[in-house]
Amino acid sequence: MTSRRTPRAPQRRRHRGAERRPRFAIAVTVVFFALLYLPVAVVVLFSFNAQKSLTVFHGLSLRWYEAFLHDDVLLASLGMSLRVSLAAMAGSLVLGVALALGLVRARNRLGSLAGLVMLVPLITPEIVTGVAAMLLFKGTGVPLSTGTVMLAEITFSISYVTVILRSRIAALNPEVEEAAMDLGATRRQALRLVTLPALLPSILASAVLVFALVFDDFVLAYFTTGVDPQPLSVRIYSAIRFGVQPTINAVGTLMLVGSVALIVLALAIPRLFGRRGGLDLLSGK
Repeated sequence: MTSRRTPRAPQRRRHRGAERRPRFAIAVTVVFFALLYLPVAVVVLFSFNAQKSLTVFHGLSLRWYEAFLHDDVLLASLGMSLRVSLAAMAGSLVLGVALALGLVRARNRLGSLAGLVMLVPLITPEIVTGVAAMLLFKGTGVPLSTGTVMLAEITFSISYVTVILRSRIAALNPEVEEAAMDLGATRRQALRLVTLPALLPSILASAVLVFALVFDDFVLAYFTTGVDPQPLSVRIYSAIRFGVQPTINAVGTLMLVGSVALIVLALAIPRLFGRRGGLDLLSGK
């Protein structure tokens, strides 16, 4: 009996060692999230400060949100950011869906090469893209304006839509579309009535994600915007160079809430359509 029980002791010790919590990893994770989110929490807290102070909290108040709603300059920048985001969302969706369909169905070396090229904007530093867009507009004599910001954001967002939809299109059964054409539908009708409805969850999620990314974008907007009006992110940067005002805290809080809500919506859309969870959005599933 003794010889049979002896080998179990090391196994139990190893099992207990595996169940121990990695305290060092947990501590590093806590410190990381604290450094990441504590400044954001301070901005949110002082956006409700009753006094014009960025160091001492004097009580809860909505005065800085009211000041933002009565600031014509900030409201004009907010309107421009919304217009740019909507234009980038619509333009990148049209081009991204068409490009994703073409890349999946182009079964040649050119299609594979184009697929690799589409990944370049995702890994290229955004400041490089911003400088390149500015030099392109300057070199062609196009004055910087709202239109140049829209063009730059659309170009930058196409890759996100294409990458998300490409995997989803590849997972579709081509026999369904072929069956629709066998029943008398043309290729365009099969695309409109069969393929696009199957892609609708991914298309909607891509649209929300692009809107959130463009609305918060600063680097590309900074290099391609004109004098006035400026996107809200650029306007905030221009304002804080002369000192942070409590109104900026309110604007930042509203942008944070809106961005989080859009990202949550983008991740929840596939689940609403009966697909797997929102984190699979980035893989196009």
